[in-house]
This record gives sequence, C-alpha cells and structure tokens, in this order.
Amino acid sequence: MRLNRGWNELRPITIEPDYLKDPEGSCLVKYGQTWVLCTATVSEGVPHWLSGGGQGWITAEYALLPRAVPERKERKQGGREKEIARMIGRSLRAGVDLKAIDGFTITVDCDVLQADGGTRAASVTGGFVALVRALEHMKRVGILDRLPVREFLAGVSVALVGKQIFLDPDYNEDAKAAADANFVISDKGNLAEAQVSSEEGLLEPGIVAMLIEVATPAALEITNIQKEALKHGLHKP
Repeated sequence: MRLNRGWNELRPITIEPDYLKDPEGSCLVKYGQTWVLCTATVSEGVPHWLSGGGQGWITAEYALLPRAVPERKERKQGGREKEIARMIGRSLRAGVDLKAIDGFTITVDCDVLQADGGTRAASVTGGFVALVRALEHMKRVGILDRLPVREFLAGVSVALVGKQIFLDPDYNEDAKAAADANFVISDKGNLAEAQVSSEEGLLEPGIVAMLIEVATPAALEITNIQKEALKHGLHKP
C-alpha cells in the first residue's frame, strides 16, 4: 500500500510557465519531488537532411544536474540521457504540424533539477508547455499565422510492483518494480510513445493494456493542468 495517495493517483503536479526571461518558451514542472526546468529555443534553419523538404524540426536534449540525485553524477551525457532525449523529441514532434514551422528548428532542453522518479514523463509534459510557449512567440512576432498544435501531450509513468499497479511512481516505488512503463498520451487519448520494460520475465499483453488504461485518464488530467498553466505567466496568449 502507498502512503498519502491511492494506487491510481498522481503526485501533486505543478507547471510554472515563463520561468526564465530569455528563452522563447520555458517552464518549471514538478511531479512531486521530481523537478525539471524546460526551455524551448527557436532558430532559423533545419537539419541538412530536411533542407527543401517543406517542414521544420523539433529536437530535444535531456540532462540531470550533478546533484539532482543522492550521489553526484558526472555532467557528461551517457547513453541513457541520449535515449531519453530522442524519446522526448519524438513525442513532441507528434503533437505539432511540422509543415507549419518550415525553415525553423525548435530545440527543447530538459534539465532535471531534482530526480525522484518519472523524470522523462515530467520532461515531456514540461517540454510540451515550453514548446507551446515558443510557438506562441513565433505567432506573436509574425512568423506563424496560427498555432500549429495538433494535440496536447503529457508524459505518464506506471509501475507494476508485485501484482499492484502504481500510477506515477516515485523513485522508491520504481526501484522495486517488476515492470515499468512510460507513455506519452494526448488530450484525445492517442498514444505518441509507449515504452514498457519487464525486470522479471515476460509480460502478458493484457497487463500492458491495463497499464495504458491506467495512464490514459491521468494524461487527460495532466493536459488540463498544462492548458490551465498556459493561461497564466508572463506571456499569456
């Protein structure tokens, strides 16, 4: 059993947009004691392999501060950080019409200030808010004539501890998990990303379906938090 919340309850989630003054988009997102600072930077040009292709690009980087974890971690990016960055970038691209930002690249940086489980889920959620703010900036300065957001996207993690499903596990719960999953789900219930891994043997497809079933309403709850947060801050639409 969990202390202070039910098995299908999220930790307290807060999103503070416009956390920094210089980036085109930024926010501080908190999933309980997991805190991530997200920024979005707009630059002209696209990767060479997209040149002339009629679309823009969204990419992401992910890193932990050395003392975001109990023992100091070296600053250099390892394979895990690069894999998470690719996952964040793929997810964010799914929510935006890339043709609308033709000729531009938006880089979303997700820096974990404090890690207590679910850092990639929080990074997607905060990264999407920073991205929307950057798109609003592009519209405000006349680069875009509309906001090219297809669907709002949120990151949700779910763990299987013993035979019990836990939504949005913290580090201690995740460390004991027999299986864990990370989903990126839209406000319309569509999947942008699904990562499921088992630490103890094989998973039946029905269990994976149950994990998605638990994550989907949570994603809707989080996208509502995103939308409410975007109504406030320094650069209100």
